[in-house]
Amino acid sequence: MKTNRILLIAFLWFAFMGVCAAQGFVEGTVYEENNGVKTPLPGVNVYWKIVNVGTVTDANGHYKLPMHEQIHCLVFSCISYENDTVHHVMDPGVIDHVFNTAHILTEVEVAARQKAQYVSNLDPISVEHITGEALRRCACCSLAESFETNASVDVAYADAVTGAKQIELLGLSGLYTQMMTENMPNFRGLASAFGLSYVPGTWMHGISVSKGTSSVRNGYESISGQINVDYKEPQEDHAEKVFVNGFVNTMAMTELNFNTRLNVGERDGLLLLGHVGHNFMKMDGNGDSFLDDPVTTQYSLFLRYNHPNTGHFGCKLGVKALKENRLSGQMGFEPEHRLDPGYGLYGIGINTQRYEAFAKTGFIFDRPETSLGIQQQLTYHKMDSYFGRTDYNATQLSYYANLLFDSYIVSDHHKYSLGASYSYDHYNESLNDSVMNRVEQVPGAFAEYVFSDEHHWTVIAGFRADYNTYYQRLFYTPRLHLRFRTDNELALRLSAGKGYRSPNVLAENSTMLASSRQIVFVDTPKMEEAWNFGINLSKHFDVGEKELQLLLDAYRTDFVNQIVLDRDADAHQIRIYNLNGKSYSNCAQIQLDYELFPNFDVSAAFRYTDVKMTVNDTLREKPFVNRYKGLLTLSYAPGTWQFDLITQFNGDSRIPDLSGNATAVAYGQDLDRSPFYVIMNAQVTKKFGEHWEVYAGGENLTNYKQQHPLVAANNPFGQDFDASMVWGPLSGIRAYLGFRFQLK
Repeated sequence: MKTNRILLIAFLWFAFMGVCAAQGFVEGTVYEENNGVKTPLPGVNVYWKIVNVGTVTDANGHYKLPMHEQIHCLVFSCISYENDTVHHVMDPGVIDHVFNTAHILTEVEVAARQKAQYVSNLDPISVEHITGEALRRCACCSLAESFETNASVDVAYADAVTGAKQIELLGLSGLYTQMMTENMPNFRGLASAFGLSYVPGTWMHGISVSKGTSSVRNGYESISGQINVDYKEPQEDHAEKVFVNGFVNTMAMTELNFNTRLNVGERDGLLLLGHVGHNFMKMDGNGDSFLDDPVTTQYSLFLRYNHPNTGHFGCKLGVKALKENRLSGQMGFEPEHRLDPGYGLYGIGINTQRYEAFAKTGFIFDRPETSLGIQQQLTYHKMDSYFGRTDYNATQLSYYANLLFDSYIVSDHHKYSLGASYSYDHYNESLNDSVMNRVEQVPGAFAEYVFSDEHHWTVIAGFRADYNTYYQRLFYTPRLHLRFRTDNELALRLSAGKGYRSPNVLAENSTMLASSRQIVFVDTPKMEEAWNFGINLSKHFDVGEKELQLLLDAYRTDFVNQIVLDRDADAHQIRIYNLNGKSYSNCAQIQLDYELFPNFDVSAAFRYTDVKMTVNDTLREKPFVNRYKGLLTLSYAPGTWQFDLITQFNGDSRIPDLSGNATAVAYGQDLDRSPFYVIMNAQVTKKFGEHWEVYAGGENLTNYKQQHPLVAANNPFGQDFDASMVWGPLSGIRAYLGFRFQLK
């Protein structure tokens, strides 16, 4: 099987290298002429008429464009000037062009609405871009609430008491998705359970979601995909000069966010981002004596400094600090009495401190397309927690460095990247009286080749080698991406590659302590590894005077080894062992995006997922994975108003075997499968002038919720208590109100 996979990748690589043939080019410089003086003009669109394939002039007004076999009319287009067309360009050569002030337009009015999310056919790897517009369409309090308009990423509660949320991509846990912030790995280890709540929605400029294996430049951990968060930066097109956001909902969750930007010198900039969140009301809507939401207080600050590229050097620096306290459990629980003899109330307390610092430095050489970059990140995470009478305390110290050198061979059609990386993780954990100390170091090196004919073909071939000191293992990561783009706005992409991850079972799954299940390590965990293969098609159609975007994709993930958390073998245990058999994920999705009429956007998607893994020596459907999901989003923005409606259609999923849990059987909680259900969210936004914006909305308008998600809630210290059987929403309708104030 392994040989077949290697042969497949080799076949794809050699089959498409035939596109690397030489072809002719037309190039030149574009100028603007004023009073007889010609000045090079950057940012001019130069493209072949009809097919609209082209390029943009660089800072020196220069352009270079491959010849087209059939189209011979070259168009020069620039804002403030009328378009000029050069006819009968038949042969390669140099064509300079001059815009004359006599052709300048007297008045230009541009009206546009930013897309909420899109996939660009120009990207060699399929990437779903979630813009700031999409983040404003829902109650985007944190990264966890940022995927409501995205059909690819699911977000669900990890358990019924802690409030932890986890993502799912291609039917696989978020642990197999490489989480990045500004292209550096983040939210690993201790941050896996609650990391989605550590990023306020108002801090984000956008989110990028890619499925399958990504570039080897970013490491080896991407198995099911990669999610990268771009924070706002101290530039005017990213961050407001002053921004304030206030939010409150019917669960008494309140938030205050602020950003302020300060220019330092002519080009440098500082940006301070702050967040305060507090959920202080204890509510028990389903009458099971447990809080519906934990009482949570969170404070976080982020200070960043940017020195943009001026000549040959540029850098970005930043520091972040977070403090969060979570208190959950039964109504009336008092933490100071939890260890008193005979005290019968169950409680959970999680206190977190997290500090991050990063530096990104770039050096640009005189040779075009040649640069050297260094990324560094240092993280310290401390968590003190208890789950009932079980204490779990842990610290994590992590350091990451990545060195990248980019250049080209002969011409910019053949680019390459060389680099080296190093990661260090030190975990110190204590579970009651057991102490675990772990140090893991992973040095590695990589190389990546990119071929592009600037027209139809793009090929990305990458390979990296890494050595893990904890597992004492040298491992290799091959990856290949192909993109073919036609003249009529169709892009076909193929991807294949391998991914690895080093499991930190307890740190990444600390919420499984919110249960009476006994944790049993059957095997010593090994590194997880898997192959991923994908095909993606995107096509733009002109329907009327509007653009319809069609997205189709299918992905297959095959695990070589996987850590299995077995909840089926025994209703009172979680057995942890290495995969012994097959484990795979098949996922196919279709999506349509269209502007039905002016300012009215419609997006519809459907996804089918088939995920199976060998559990207790039997190949079974993975639990809590919806077999299908539908998504319909409607957005209408007439003038200063905006109306948004999001509807999610969630299919059934398998529930672990609870036949051995007497309480679950007695109360009818031993379901085989979860039912189909629908979730609806809506929001109305009103703008007042340039500075003020008020929004109001509701979540889960269908008021659908899982009944009695806790097993044996009346006896939390008994052997049947289980908070992990969560497959649906935990609370009903929630209304919210908020405002935004900004100075550009």
